[in-house]
Amino acid sequence: MTVEATIRTVPRDITAECAQFLYYEAELLDHRQFDHWLDCLSEDLVYQMPVRVTRGPESRDLEFSPNSFHMKDVYASMKMRVSRLYTEHAYAEDPPSRTQRMVTNVRVGPHEDADKYHVRSNFQCFRAQGDGVESDMIIGERFDVLHDTDAGWKIYSRTVHLAHTTLVTANLGIFL
Repeated sequence: MTVEATIRTVPRDITAECAQFLYYEAELLDHRQFDHWLDCLSEDLVYQMPVRVTRGPESRDLEFSPNSFHMKDVYASMKMRVSRLYTEHAYAEDPPSRTQRMVTNVRVGPHEDADKYHVRSNFQCFRAQGDGVESDMIIGERFDVLHDTDAGWKIYSRTVHLAHTTLVTANLGIFL
């Protein structure tokens, strides 16, 4: 969704519903209710986090790579990642991360399909593990397509653009 598309308005109740959905999603993730979080995802999900381009002539015109990703998932791989979190083989999440997410600047624009909406939001995610004092602060912008279904709102697609040029965390064992 372009900045210009953000200006085109959608009904206030839709904007409020989309924002509430994103806040609810953050709460589920912060409380490690991953099975319930899966219910927020469309089975057609495409979830990607492209790498920021910082070198070479293409960095002048292209801020994020179309070919290189920190993560690129679909619903089946997300389901597998969530299942793994409930086993002893989720090494990156042992001990489990403590997270606190803030979602702000929710902007909603129309989509070509009447029951879908382009939703942009900024996020900040605090992450700590164990009893150490080390922590991570991950900041970025998300570009979602939310789908209004009979079963409630679903994330149809999500692209995460990190504000960072390099990852500030040892691993991406959490969802953004």
